[in-house]
Amino acid sequence: MTDYPVVERKYAISEKIDETQEVLVIGMKPEDGKPNIFDPGMFMMLYGIDKQTGERHVGRALSIASDPSSINMEFFIIKNPTHGEHIGRSHFNDVEMNDQFILRGPSGQFRFDPAKDSKVLFIAGGTGLAPFMSMLRHMRLRNDSNDVIMLYSVKYPGEVIRKQELANMQNSLKLKLTVTVTRPAPGDGWTGQTGHVDSAMIQKYAPDFLERMTYVCGPLPFVKAVKDALAALKMPQNRVSADVWG
Repeated sequence: MTDYPVVERKYAISEKIDETQEVLVIGMKPEDGKPNIFDPGMFMMLYGIDKQTGERHVGRALSIASDPSSINMEFFIIKNPTHGEHIGRSHFNDVEMNDQFILRGPSGQFRFDPAKDSKVLFIAGGTGLAPFMSMLRHMRLRNDSNDVIMLYSVKYPGEVIRKQELANMQNSLKLKLTVTVTRPAPGDGWTGQTGHVDSAMIQKYAPDFLERMTYVCGPLPFVKAVKDALAALKMPQNRVSADVWG
C-alpha cells in the first residue's frame, strides 16, 4: 500500500442530508478543487472552524465514504452519539452550507485493494458502513468483478444508510448483501434477517469464509463481538482487518 503524505486542506460543506432518523450524510468540497488521494477504508481528521474567532474546534476522526477519485468527500455522522468521547448532540447537526472545515489526512491502515483480495467478506455495523461504501464505489468505478459478501447490522429497518445505492450495487457489482436488524419491533414491516452478527450468521451467509479476507468496521462492542465470532470459527488473525467506528 502507498504511504500518502498527511496534509491539511480547507473544505466547505456542500451537502447535508437527513439520511435516517439517526444519521446525517455530509458532503464537503475542497477549497482548491483538487481530490484528496487515499485508499478506500482510510479516514480523515475533521476540524470545524469557529465563525467568530477563526479557531479550529477539537478534531474528529471519520472514515471516508466517497470514492478516491471523487473531488468532494462524504462522511456519515451519528446525530446524537451515545458511545465514546462524542456523547451528546453532534456539532454537524448545526452546520450550514459553505461552513468551513480543515481536513487532515488521509490516515489509517484499514485499507482495501481490489486487485489483491478477489474474495472478501465485509461486516459493517451502523455508520461503520462508511469505509465499505468507499470500497464498493471504488470497485464499481473500476468495473471490478470481486466476489463480495456483506453483512450489515443496523438497529432498525429505517437505519440502512444509502439503501438504494446498496440495492443497485447488488446488480452492478453482484454484491451479496444481507442486512440484519438487531431491534425488530411489531409493525415495522421487517421480514429479513434479525439479530447480532455471530458465528452462525457468518457461516449461514458466507459458508466459504475461510477463503475470504474479512473486513470489519463499527462501534467497539460490535467489532469485538464479530472478531470473537470469527476466532470461534478458527479464522486466522491475518485474514481479518478491523477498524472501530465509521
